[in-house]
Amino acid sequence: MMNNKKLVSSLITILFLTTALAGCLDNNEEEETLGSFVIAYEIQSDYENIDENPQQLADYFSEKLNYDVSLYSVDSEGAMIEALRFGNADIAIMDAGAAWVGWQQYGLDALGADLKNDGRTYYNAHAWVKADSEMAYAHLDENPYTDPFALLSGKTSCHTGWLKSAGMLLPMGFLIGHGYANVIGDPNDVETIRNTIFEYFNENASIPDSGTPYYGYEGAIKCLSDGTGDVAFAKDSTVDIFCNNEESSDNSEWCLPRDQYVALPAFGQSPSHPVMYNPQLIDSELLNQVTDILVEMGDDSDASMILSNVLNTPGIIATNATDHLGSYSSLISNIPGISAYYNDKFNINGTISPTVDKVRIAYEVKADYENIDENPQLLADYLSDVLEIPVELYSVDSEGAIIEALRFGNADIAFMDGGAAWVGWKEYGLAAMAADQKSDGRTYYNAHAWVKADSEMAAAYLDDDLSTDPFSLLEGKTSCHTGWLKSAGMLLPMGYLIGNDYATVIGDDDDIASLRDTINGFFSSDASIPDSGTPYYGYSGAVKCLSDGTGDVAFAKDSTVDSYCGNDDSNQNEDWCLERDQYVALPTFGQAPSHPVMYNPQLLDIQTRTSVLNALMSLNYEMYVENYSVAGTTYTGCYDISVHVIDEDSPKNNCGDEILSNVLNTPGLIRITSQDHLGSYSDLISNIPGISNYFSDIFEIDE
Repeated sequence: MMNNKKLVSSLITILFLTTALAGCLDNNEEEETLGSFVIAYEIQSDYENIDENPQQLADYFSEKLNYDVSLYSVDSEGAMIEALRFGNADIAIMDAGAAWVGWQQYGLDALGADLKNDGRTYYNAHAWVKADSEMAYAHLDENPYTDPFALLSGKTSCHTGWLKSAGMLLPMGFLIGHGYANVIGDPNDVETIRNTIFEYFNENASIPDSGTPYYGYEGAIKCLSDGTGDVAFAKDSTVDIFCNNEESSDNSEWCLPRDQYVALPAFGQSPSHPVMYNPQLIDSELLNQVTDILVEMGDDSDASMILSNVLNTPGIIATNATDHLGSYSSLISNIPGISAYYNDKFNINGTISPTVDKVRIAYEVKADYENIDENPQLLADYLSDVLEIPVELYSVDSEGAIIEALRFGNADIAFMDGGAAWVGWKEYGLAAMAADQKSDGRTYYNAHAWVKADSEMAAAYLDDDLSTDPFSLLEGKTSCHTGWLKSAGMLLPMGYLIGNDYATVIGDDDDIASLRDTINGFFSSDASIPDSGTPYYGYSGAVKCLSDGTGDVAFAKDSTVDSYCGNDDSNQNEDWCLERDQYVALPTFGQAPSHPVMYNPQLLDIQTRTSVLNALMSLNYEMYVENYSVAGTTYTGCYDISVHVIDEDSPKNNCGDEILSNVLNTPGLIRITSQDHLGSYSDLISNIPGISNYFSDIFEIDE
């Protein structure tokens, strides 16, 4: 009995030990082989080529990680974002647009990116132009004041299609972001980009649909090549692919010789597919393991076949969202409504909030105003009502202080003189969004050389003979200027004569004093450069100098002679005037711009600047009416012509047209770009010796 009891006891002990050991073995096996990892992927119902089945990728990861790796089937890029956001997947290989939304809107990050065939993780987006175009010359001339991108304004553009990366989003994001183009319309609606393109380029811009002749990369370059457009937006390799093959017969039939195409500097990088993850939901150690596995796959012959067949890439490199998507993000975030577009496209709920809580206007504010209607606070209050955020005045005492305020973010917008605006644009990257109109509705006046009708210059101009050049005949003549460094009276004409090789700079190219020697060298030593208060000073003085025979040519604006000598009643003309037909204006030198509204495109975001521009434009739509009759009822108040509503309660000086007239001294404002408004002026005055140093000194700008 005792032996039986011992046997039973021994068997029970062995059973317990065996069970315990089995449990230990099972537990060890779980720790070493079990764990889950999920890859979000758009899976087809079947694969004709089994090598393309993404299950191979999952199996490879399962072997390397010792995890249970599975595929999470999704049907869209938006579903990938949602899967990462809510922890249904650990990684996903995504399109750049979707990855950008995931990064910017939902805090996703990148651990790697796939390589293109040339080993890069991106391609560059370029504007392609013809070698004989002014844009190509401006790019290649090494002159910092000739900007090829500014010269794209008004040209006919060739895009690859609607909302394509290199063909539309990147170039337009660059042009908008750098202040070349203004957004025309609602900054929250992606359709606004169409009007923006037509406004900046022209209404013939090619935005082709799929299947049409100019669609895609090939279509865009064809559009440029056959003369339909002036600039094509495509990637860096496009021209070589279609027009630079070893056998010319392999080139597209519409190709020009390869050297006839010039790529302007790259707008930015269009990124390859990143591998995205949610940093809130994945362990850092596991993240490093996954990254290492992906990177090392390119060095393994079997694994590299999986990369090639499944992911269509020769390899993957480690990166992060900032490095991989940063250039792309800085550009497409400037596209109006792009976040809302992607959210709708990917079926994601998202909102965009303004980035500023107030707008500041740099303005020379007086201590008090005898006429309260001239107080700029009226403008600030008006904009505040329209924008529904506070608008403040940032007091400045000079044009230089305005530039500094915009440079360093102390102000958001400012109304500036043309000379200061040019310095801000060319030296400090400021941009123009609007400009005030003159009494005749223009935003400029033309600068001319005025000569007498019986002069050899007038004869050369009017004889329809291209070989007789009136400007060359100015050499050695006595010139009448309006004053030292006046725009129409000196800077524009001398910039033209120097820039077109009529006059040679005498002296130091960096010293404004050289201009006086240049004038005396090209004209005569008797050139009239009057001081304020002397008989020949100003516009009237310059034309008087010509009229009384002191000089042979007077430099003034287009309206000058008519202002002083073209009145219907001759008694209202100046006593020194000749008959009106005795004055002849030679072709204009260029345009002297009105006051532009400037901003810093590096500091003022696209949504805010577009809202401010729209608010400024709304001033044009309001006019104060008195005893205005509508359907038999008489009204007095501020009439908004855009919605046909009359505000009878607000004070007269709050109405848009009153603010324009009294505060801004203009009948209206119009949308402009820096190139359109300042380009002609810039082309000329940049030829003046030492002009940049002069303006920097006069504006007291600290470098």
